[in-house]
Amino acid sequence: MSFASVRAGFERNFRERGELGASVSVWKNGVEVLSLAAGWCEKEHLRPWTKDTLVPVYSATKVPAAATLLWALELRGLNVDTPVREVWRGFPIAEAKFRYVLSHQCGLAALDRKADVFDHDQVVTALEAQKPAWLPGEGHGYHPRTFGALVDEPVRILTGRTLGNVWRDEFAAPAGLDFWIGLPECEWPRVARLYPGKASRGGLEDAFYKEMSIPGSFVKRAFASPVGLHAVHEMNEPRAWSAGLPAMGGVGTASALAKFYQILLGRIPGPLSDDARIALMTPQSDFYDRVLLRRTVFTCGAQVDPLSETGEKERRVYGPGKSAFGHPGAGGSHAFADPATGISFSYVMNAMELSVMPTARCLDLVAAAFE
Repeated sequence: MSFASVRAGFERNFRERGELGASVSVWKNGVEVLSLAAGWCEKEHLRPWTKDTLVPVYSATKVPAAATLLWALELRGLNVDTPVREVWRGFPIAEAKFRYVLSHQCGLAALDRKADVFDHDQVVTALEAQKPAWLPGEGHGYHPRTFGALVDEPVRILTGRTLGNVWRDEFAAPAGLDFWIGLPECEWPRVARLYPGKASRGGLEDAFYKEMSIPGSFVKRAFASPVGLHAVHEMNEPRAWSAGLPAMGGVGTASALAKFYQILLGRIPGPLSDDARIALMTPQSDFYDRVLLRRTVFTCGAQVDPLSETGEKERRVYGPGKSAFGHPGAGGSHAFADPATGISFSYVMNAMELSVMPTARCLDLVAAAFE
């Protein structure tokens, strides 16, 4: 496996597409078969970007966070069919099971009460008081920010530890994963600086961005609940890296993310049972997304590409494999795995793009990895 096309596409991104610093990692059957890293951590070219450079990955954090909750449930003999109220008594939906929380079916994407993203207890109180916008079985909508407290609170109840600490103790440290949900101060010097993307004229015509521009729209509220960390420059501050926010606060390397997905595939030993791994891979909810405003398919914590009526992929965010699953992050970071081939892929960068899903800069690399 030479991955010549991936290398060529990676170089093209720097040459033609405004890449500043980036890494790509591809693993297959427990072995890293490709590792690319180039560029700079800052526009001023102060630090070279290497394979060990850390960078915030926004919502690519969600699958590690979901895996952590699945582990915590199993620790107590529970699973995705356990009613949430058996663990979290104040949860606002009596009929909700954990599979509905993990697949964005509980209608808690936007909060009526103001809550600070850095104040976990305040967010939990707001969630407990929230009237759901829909109930399980009525549809789904991406929970971009509230997903963090929705998975963190049960983990805290079940283990007495924050989700970020459980992730480190049970997943990251044993497997040597350079990925953190709550970055310690000793690692701060390794973090690259993020730079915000600019919207293209065509991108602004997208239905999602039209709704994002309307004050008070449900989409706008979902991406503002809870409040805080809305500007990219705020994600360049140690406070954001160290907060341990499971929906959007992960910081790590491309290699660590791709290796993590090898654990989910069962190619590298990990703490999850086969049942939990299968839950992370298996579609639970397939609807027109009330937040992302396009058809999406969620597993218990990840996404898969929708299939057409003829069984063909409607898009290839996760490569050609129909069973591939993963999650992108704001600005372009991306990670996923394909059970059929044993391949996992991750791409991280610091020159962000303004898109709700990965763009050609990443997707061309994804396609090349499966040639």
